[in-house]
Amino acid sequence: MDVISSVRQMQDCAEQLRYSGKKIGFVPTMGYLHKGHLSLIQRGRQLCSAMVVSIFVNPAQFAPGEDFEAYPRDFNRDMALLKAEKVDILFHPDTRELYPEGFQTYVNLEKLPKHLCGLSRPVFFRGVATVVSKLFHTVKPHVALFGEKDYQQLMVIRRMVMDLNMDIQIVGCPTVREADGIAMSSRNAYLTAEQRPAALSLCRSLEKARQMISDGVSEAHRLIEAAKWIITSYPNTQIDYISICDPETLEEMEMVERPALMALAVKVGTTRLIDNTILNP
Repeated sequence: MDVISSVRQMQDCAEQLRYSGKKIGFVPTMGYLHKGHLSLIQRGRQLCSAMVVSIFVNPAQFAPGEDFEAYPRDFNRDMALLKAEKVDILFHPDTRELYPEGFQTYVNLEKLPKHLCGLSRPVFFRGVATVVSKLFHTVKPHVALFGEKDYQQLMVIRRMVMDLNMDIQIVGCPTVREADGIAMSSRNAYLTAEQRPAALSLCRSLEKARQMISDGVSEAHRLIEAAKWIITSYPNTQIDYISICDPETLEEMEMVERPALMALAVKVGTTRLIDNTILNP
């Protein structure tokens, strides 16, 4: 596995891969890899002949007071996992490489970030769209893969690629869960043993909603109230949002009479967790 830290070197290498007829698959990450990341790489291997993974903890998507400095990092462990997956290139730039002195150009979406996580994290999606755009221009992939756990992020990236006519196929991959059902996330490392049961409240709320839909309930407010009851029955939980919305626009829905996204964000202790599911009436 080649490890590249320079934007120019990565661009040159991507050009060589393309010239030699390779189809480039790309998985952007912030490191501290888990089975969810590895599932994206494995899916990319099925679709492409060369796999590139980036590790970059992007400061532009963290607001002051968020966990940029504390975000878990273990580069040597990540390297071993990527080598085991036979990744061809690891792109590992430092902050100055992607955000040089005087940097002032950002990518903003007008509507999608004004829902769900964007309401409590107003700088987040500007940072995500900007860094992913820069990574796409650097890695030059044919296919880029993202997890459906970060559903709003996936929609933002798809919209950006469509709006800016980027010649990249965006592939969403199913959420990978831990044995107890918690959606895999690098931030799960923050959870204490005592907080794990409370973290399960997210996936249990989604399971309850699916059961209620199966039983014929279609009113969004009833599904949301049931989720609130489950989450608040656990100690040290604080609901950021529970939303039932259109899967494409993320606009709120009052009735689930067609497929709907149920998405939620909950703080367990100081750890902010997200999860989602598609409800099919």
